[in-house]
Amino acid sequence: MPTINFIHPDNNSQFIEANDGDSVMLTAMIHAVDGIVGECGGCAACGTCHVYVDGGWVGRLPAVDSNEDEMLDSVAAQRLPNSRLSCQIRITSELDGLILYLPERQV
Repeated sequence: MPTINFIHPDNNSQFIEANDGDSVMLTAMIHAVDGIVGECGGCAACGTCHVYVDGGWVGRLPAVDSNEDEMLDSVAAQRLPNSRLSCQIRITSELDGLILYLPERQV
């Protein structure tokens, strides 16, 4: 099972084992990761699953599509070049060790 490292705003790490095929958002919600709200349930319609992808991982993820790009313009925390919606990132074995930073706020 791939492991994701969620780094909270206070720099505490939370390592979560994820199932292949699940979204990062679903994985975070199943494991009660504080800071991932996921109000829309993973439809890329709310922006409450915003994360910052560690620089070493940005290029390993699929490109942002136009819908995600538009929604990232509406997130509560500052959009950065490494911003992603965690509902749009699907877990694969290649993402074992993925590092994600949680923003200060989602709403």
